[in-house]
Amino acid sequence: MKRIIGVGNALVDVVCRIEGDELLGSLGLPKGSMQLVDIKKSALIREKTKGTNISYSAGGSNANAIHGLGKLGIGAGFIGSIGTDDMGDYFENDMKQAGVATYLLRSWSPTGTSTVLVSSDSERTMATHLGAAVEITADSILEGYFKGYDILYFEGYLVPNRPLIEKMCQLAKNLGMEVAIDMASYNIVEENLGFYGDIVDKYVDILFANEEEARSFTNLSADDAVAELSKRCKIVVIKTGKRGSLIKSGDEFLKIGSLDVMCVDTTGAGDLYSSGFLYGYSKGMGLEKCGLLGTLLAGNIIQVVGSKMDDRRWDNIKTALKEIEELE
Repeated sequence: MKRIIGVGNALVDVVCRIEGDELLGSLGLPKGSMQLVDIKKSALIREKTKGTNISYSAGGSNANAIHGLGKLGIGAGFIGSIGTDDMGDYFENDMKQAGVATYLLRSWSPTGTSTVLVSSDSERTMATHLGAAVEITADSILEGYFKGYDILYFEGYLVPNRPLIEKMCQLAKNLGMEVAIDMASYNIVEENLGFYGDIVDKYVDILFANEEEARSFTNLSADDAVAELSKRCKIVVIKTGKRGSLIKSGDEFLKIGSLDVMCVDTTGAGDLYSSGFLYGYSKGMGLEKCGLLGTLLAGNIIQVVGSKMDDRRWDNIKTALKEIEELE
């Protein structure tokens, strides 16, 4: 079984359900967007949402996926930067309780938070204060962290930090590791298109993207983008929401449908898809089973509020997972 180490922005998700969208307007947050906010705006949002139904969890795109792998029993690790505060302690403990080995830089800056405002139609609007999360640098990445791992998995939100990306990828390749990336955000792709292309061509073996990110990178529809990107990577996965996912590796091409379930909140859906897919891949399963496992986890996380699931749901997932593993 291959072991996986992730690198990403270490955040604590603060998930709030809101009754109407008037609050979004008063806070200047476009519905469905992800906005970076300063510490004052973050505090204002927290004040305005006080008294609503709030849940907390270790978050950040990559951390969500690695947390999922930990819950599935994969030997997973996570590298990131957190504050020397209660939120930082919460993040570290949440990851460790999931079975994840943590390699965390501690900063005097506050731990980053992402306030996720979930509207009544399940649309999510995110206001993120990165705080200590952005203080991870190329110098933070030590070769010893990677030893014993087989796959490096990182999020596209880190791509603007070019020295960090180059250091991670070069170390991984020098150690014979595979490199996987989730493109994370179409605007990050657009703003770093040339560098993104270089990284994909030089280092990336497994690429995850949604339709918007794939279009920003290739200027093609999902079906055409997966074909184009498969010329540049070993495995390409394009997540298409309710329509499922497209997977291509060489001449093999698959369309995997989504689960027919009621969506409560899409937070973490793409991240947990990656958890399921990488779980299957780490155990040597074929692409179809990997895609089915990704769909299984994504289809479960959208049935709950936030990016984490309780132990009962994880037990049900593990039962379904075994059934997929045993498919002929």
